[in-house]
Amino acid sequence: MDAVLYVGVLLVYFAAMIFIGVKNRKGANSVQGYVLGGRTVGPWLSAFAYGTSYFSAVIFIGYAGQFGWNFGIAATWIGIGNAVLGSLLAWAVLGRRTRVMTQQLDSATMPDYFGKRFGDEKLKIAASVIIFIFLIPYTASLYKGLGSLFTMAFDIPYWVCILIMAAVTAAYVLIGGYMATVWNDFIQGIIMLFGIVVVVAAVLMSKGGLTEAIGQLSAIPAGEMQGAYVSFFGPDLYGLIMVVILTGLGTWGLPQMVQKFYAVKSESSIKTGMIVSTVFALVVAGGCYFLGGFGRLFVEDASGNFDAIVPAMLSESLPAVLIALVLVLVVSASMSTLSSLVMSSSSTLTLDLIKGIKKDLHPKSQMFLIRLFVALFIAVSAVIAIVYDRYGLSFIAQMMGVSWGALAGAFLAPYLFSLYWKRTSRAACWACFFFGVAASLAALVVSLCASSLPPSFTESFLYRYVFSSSVYVGAWTMLAGFIIVPVLSLFGKRKDKERLDALFKPFEELNEAVEEAAGGYLRKEPAPYTIGEPSEDPALFLEGSSRGGKE
Repeated sequence: MDAVLYVGVLLVYFAAMIFIGVKNRKGANSVQGYVLGGRTVGPWLSAFAYGTSYFSAVIFIGYAGQFGWNFGIAATWIGIGNAVLGSLLAWAVLGRRTRVMTQQLDSATMPDYFGKRFGDEKLKIAASVIIFIFLIPYTASLYKGLGSLFTMAFDIPYWVCILIMAAVTAAYVLIGGYMATVWNDFIQGIIMLFGIVVVVAAVLMSKGGLTEAIGQLSAIPAGEMQGAYVSFFGPDLYGLIMVVILTGLGTWGLPQMVQKFYAVKSESSIKTGMIVSTVFALVVAGGCYFLGGFGRLFVEDASGNFDAIVPAMLSESLPAVLIALVLVLVVSASMSTLSSLVMSSSSTLTLDLIKGIKKDLHPKSQMFLIRLFVALFIAVSAVIAIVYDRYGLSFIAQMMGVSWGALAGAFLAPYLFSLYWKRTSRAACWACFFFGVAASLAALVVSLCASSLPPSFTESFLYRYVFSSSVYVGAWTMLAGFIIVPVLSLFGKRKDKERLDALFKPFEELNEAVEEAAGGYLRKEPAPYTIGEPSEDPALFLEGSSRGGKE
């Protein structure tokens, strides 16, 4: 009887997703419409698209179980870090600059931005190759966690779950493009917000409430430390900080996340989107990691199988109706991130790599290739996930682990500096690309050969605090970019001064407008207003000037 309920709920959900795809098919007839929704996406849709792309089943099932097991309720800091670093500051620092800069450069993808910002087609192609290589295993990792949850509910093979989710996602993305994904993301986001609150409350109530659950958790020792799993920073502060940096700051360099800023309707939408996405991240990510912190009350020995912790908590705590809600929640989280990743991957491969080689590629051919690669990316990632589950290939598992660090390590620093600093050089960008990929691949090799490494290395400071975890490597690789880019840029010569001055002019006009408005206020004199000059609201003036008077 329960299985009938689960199937019925999922069928209704899948039908709604496909219906939204069909409703948005008319807006997906052009490249700009299919890839960016014609840059007309409002703040709420943009914020939910950002949040749902951020958090997937990997967060809810895998990371919540793993980091909750390792850090206890201090894992909640990871969710707070995601909200502050990954959402609030990402929108504040990158949002407006990204929209204005990419609109001036007429770029639809991150590789295209790099190529046009630095005037180097080879840089664009290199960025495309990095995305192509590292987004596929990252996409495959989205299916992790679904297997154990669906087995609990339906007792059906893992590969069936993967194929169903892949087919439904492919249907609405292929039909409706970017607008279909953001509308579905909005619905999926509402489900995630409601679902996580209900699930956390139900799980805690099954242990007698929050106070009782914390009391039981405090009795579990971490080695010789008593009460470590309810302490403020948990039993491993260094590991906690590294996870916060990787999962929070890392979003600044991920192409599928940054691309959300490209499609925002107007600059005035940035502030609203920032607030909404931050609240969303605080509830969803904070709730997930807080929930995972109580995993030791439900599982005595994880034995490395962290994906089984959260399903065990749910099966013991929730009635059938709430398990159906969780199924939809997890599928929503995975499908939203999957659609974002395949859109980013396919558009990059078509517009940056193939079109970079074949300059006269017709728009209809571009549309065909983008849709073809959407289907291909979904199919390949599904096959990788099935092969990994069937044969347990350690290479695939490790590739999934290093993907986030490689992408963010390669792109974060050069992208951020290039938005704010004219002097950011092409050589610095190349160096960061190379270092990010090389460091991640080195970490992959070390992890695969860990059992045969000499004790002198495995007991060293370098191994313990850098190479012993893909999280550590990813975090340090990103941070190293903040040294590589400015140092190499200072030694380089500034080129294309006139082009860069024109590119940065809107931001300088805003500074002048703010200073003039502030000066007028301090003098208690109204700032003069004429057409084409700063009004009382400098942001409104810039919004018009940066668009050249056009929306």
